[in-house]
Formats: sequence, structure tokens, C-alpha cells
Amino acid sequence: MSLLYFFPNPQKRKINPIIINNPKIIAIIFIALILETTKEVFSVFGSNILDMTVPIKILLVVKDFNLPSERLDTWVTEAIKGSDSTKQLLNKNNFSISRSRVKNLIENKQLKVDGKTVNNPSFKIQNCEIVEIEFPKPSEAIPLPENIKLDILYEDEFIIVINKNSGMVVHPAPGSPNGTLVNALLYHCGENLKGIGGVKRPGIVHRLDKNTSGVMVIAKTELAHSNLCKIFFNHDLERRYNAVVWGQPISIGIIEKPIGRSKLNRKKMAVVDKGKMAITKWEVLDIFTPFASLIECKLETGRTHQIRVHMSYLGHGIIGDDLYGKPIGQKNFKNSYLKEKNKLIKSFSRQALHASKLCFHHPINNKYLEFSSPLPKDISVLIEDLKV
Repeated sequence: MSLLYFFPNPQKRKINPIIINNPKIIAIIFIALILETTKEVFSVFGSNILDMTVPIKILLVVKDFNLPSERLDTWVTEAIKGSDSTKQLLNKNNFSISRSRVKNLIENKQLKVDGKTVNNPSFKIQNCEIVEIEFPKPSEAIPLPENIKLDILYEDEFIIVINKNSGMVVHPAPGSPNGTLVNALLYHCGENLKGIGGVKRPGIVHRLDKNTSGVMVIAKTELAHSNLCKIFFNHDLERRYNAVVWGQPISIGIIEKPIGRSKLNRKKMAVVDKGKMAITKWEVLDIFTPFASLIECKLETGRTHQIRVHMSYLGHGIIGDDLYGKPIGQKNFKNSYLKEKNKLIKSFSRQALHASKLCFHHPINNKYLEFSSPLPKDISVLIEDLKV
């Protein structure tokens, strides 16, 4: 028995039909084509795409790729990256591919070699003919959806941009299992979440601390998540923050100091010699003598607690920051009015830090997007108190 397998070439070059005589390969292809649970089947013999039902199945013919016979996860990743038709198929269905994603699929028994399931990512592609990969329907996220109101600045099928309130944790954690941004997004987005890494969840690419407010972008599809991660990794975006800090920094400045885990307190970050380089630019917007200043910070990097650590290092910690802030001591004020005013400022209930601006190119259509958020009420009230 022979199977004649001929598809139009994407480059429109003249090609000859491929005649397959191996019964094993013929059986695999026929099963894939008639399987009712398959949405789309792709074969690198050509570029045929068949609309069916989820999940997505891809067939890769080993001999069609000029790749070394190395470990399975590496081979599959490079094979997919080298096939425009495969990438178009995955992009169409909002899937992104990486070695870690392929490794996860292999370990979860979603990959077959010559009809046999392989769950070892280091399996060697030697004397093999067909690799079959299945992208399953995204599983439900473990955090539960919660009906929590969100301040949405922008939303489309790929991303959502929100203005996060102070007090909201981004991710569920042992101390905050619910009431988080992830819980709220699961409820708001519902079926519009296409799955990140095989799980139906929002794609968090950057975080704001619990007590930091302001603009955040979240991915709704795997492809958008992958592209946003690249944007943040390459720093191809603009992030600006407003902060009310103790004292009066110089009017304009830049600090380039590495940040890493503190040796004295593992819960804190600190400027350390062996940390990751962090760059923060700042400009003083207003001065409230003798207590504080309103500044704008622009991040050139995105380290954990970067602004809080850098400003504390400079001796101008953020007001309300219990972890890094260094308030002006009462002994510095002889006037009873100033002492009471200082005491009032020190009672501010959270770090006076707000993500005021976020600019980037859309991860799918490359359109330039710019979002801003005014100072929240509590910081505005603090500033008014400082002015009096």
C-alpha cells in the first residue's frame, strides 16, 4: 500500500509528489486526519491545514529537516522555528513555542515518535521518521475566578491594561490566596483567556508590589505573553513612576547600582556588588520643605523593588515604605507644629509610589500604545498635607 501525499508549496515552487510506502507512516497520517478530537493537522510535506476541533496536532517528518539528531525537546523546538507554516498555524491559535514549552509537552505525554509516546525530553532523534505533537486544550487555572472590580484602561483579544489599586496583590500566594489581580482577571476575561503554558490563566509579565498602584499590562494569549516578555526583557518600553520621598534629592539624577538579595534580611533587596545592574533616572517635580519631595522616576531596568531600594540607598526613602523608608526623626524638628506634621506624614499607610505611565508597542500588531494614570486620592491628599 502506498500513500500519495501532495500539497501546494508555500513558496509556489514546482515540487514533485511524495510517495510514502512505509505502512507505519501511512497509519499515523490516516489516524491524524480522521481523529475527531483534532482541530488542525499540519504536515511538513507541505502546508495543508484541516479545520476540525481542539486540540491542535502537528506532524513533523524528521527527514524534511536538516537538523542534527539531538535531544527531542531541542530538535522539536528548532524544527518548529524553522517552519514558517508551522509557526503561522501556532500563531493563528495564539500558541507560542519555546524549549521549556516543548519540554513540558513531552513530560505530559503529548508527544509521540513513530507512534509511540515519549516522555523523556532528552530522547535522541536517531533513525526516527515521524514526530507527532499535540497541543491540548488549556487546563483550568487553579486560582478561582472572583468578581472583583477592575479599573480597565484598555482591552482587546490579546492584552488588557489596568490601573491597579493599592492593596491588591498580583499573584495568589500562601498569605494571599484570593482577592488578587489574577483572581479578578480570571473572572473578567473568562473564556477569552486562551492559555499560557497550557493553563488558562492571565499572562503576568511584570508586577507591582501590593501597596504600589498604577498601570499594568497583562497578556491574554500565549503568543502575546511571549512577545511581551521579549519587550520587557529587551527594555523596549517606557515606564514612569511618581513617588513622594523623604528630604530633597538633587533636581535631576541617575543611579546605576546593582540590586540583589540583602545579606542581612532575606526578605529585603539591597544594593550589593554581585547583584544585577539596575538603572533608575529621577527628576524632582515639587519640593515640600522641610519634609519631602515629589519625584518622577524612569526605569531603565526592572529589578525587584528597584525604585524603593535605589531611593533608600540615596537617603531619600519613599514615604510610607516600612521596609526601605527612612523617615526624618522627630528630633530634627524643634517646632511642635512641625513635629506633629512629621508624625502625621509618617503615619501614611503605604509606600507613596504610583506607576503613572506605561508605553510600548502592541505585542501582536506592533501599534504604539501609551497609557497614563493620575495620582490616586491617598497620595494626592498626602501632597496637599505636605503643602500646608
